[in-house]
Amino acid sequence: MRTAIVTASYAPDFERCKLLCETIDRFVTGYTRHYILVEHRDMALFRQLEGPRRIIVDENDLLPGWIKPFPDPLSFGRKRIWLSPRTMPLRGWHVQQFRRIAIASHADEDAFFYVDSDVAFLRPFDCASNWHGDTLRLFRRDAELLRPVADDQRIWSEQAGRLLGIEPVSPVGHDYISTLIAWRRDALLSMCGHIEKLSSRHWIAAIGRERRFSECMIYGRYADEVLMAKGHYHDSAEFCRIYWVEPAPTEEEFQAFVEAMTPEQVAIGIQSFIGFDTARIRKLVNG
Repeated sequence: MRTAIVTASYAPDFERCKLLCETIDRFVTGYTRHYILVEHRDMALFRQLEGPRRIIVDENDLLPGWIKPFPDPLSFGRKRIWLSPRTMPLRGWHVQQFRRIAIASHADEDAFFYVDSDVAFLRPFDCASNWHGDTLRLFRRDAELLRPVADDQRIWSEQAGRLLGIEPVSPVGHDYISTLIAWRRDALLSMCGHIEKLSSRHWIAAIGRERRFSECMIYGRYADEVLMAKGHYHDSAEFCRIYWVEPAPTEEEFQAFVEAMTPEQVAIGIQSFIGFDTARIRKLVNG
């Protein structure tokens, strides 16, 4: 069973994505290609990262022509907004989710292993380990939404339920959101068809009618509650340790963060909004 790595990125994250590529080349095996999905205007920048197994994919080749990016006047053009007659106005993080789903119609691998561009691998990892025979690992935190969690997670789960024609409020409350997760290509394609059949709209138009959604929740609930977990097995191990909170850590805090990695964790992610210098992460990787 063939697995590709997929990263959705954008120009402000270029240096982080470059470091990700360096650490993938050093530590990661068991994959066919690494697809980096970017906006059309970022293609020339990211082509610096192309190689024999690394392909930069233009979002124009993934998304329908009726959704387009424009400078956001509310940010004096510093940020981007995606507009269409079929969706709400959407930000880049919304459209990155669409790209991650749409790659299934562009590439023919059996599964996609999603790695954010602010991740760096520190230990060896074999992408083929996501497979048990022909069943693929589905990350799931059991009953997480039955405990006190952020309201967004419940809203994302409810929106997924409405899109998929299942109970908006999941009785089991599983959470499927994480970094370094794998999805089946055949399940992605059938999920898009399922959404289109229920909504009588293109799947992007159906999802994009709301601004609060999570592709991880949509896929996870589809795999579990529509496919009844066919082709999947469940696992709650988190492969990536994430640093979420501002301000950026001191050297001592960063070292303690890395030293606290559990045995199954092979990578770290430092959220880009924290402002942590990529050179500090590179120094650790190369140290």
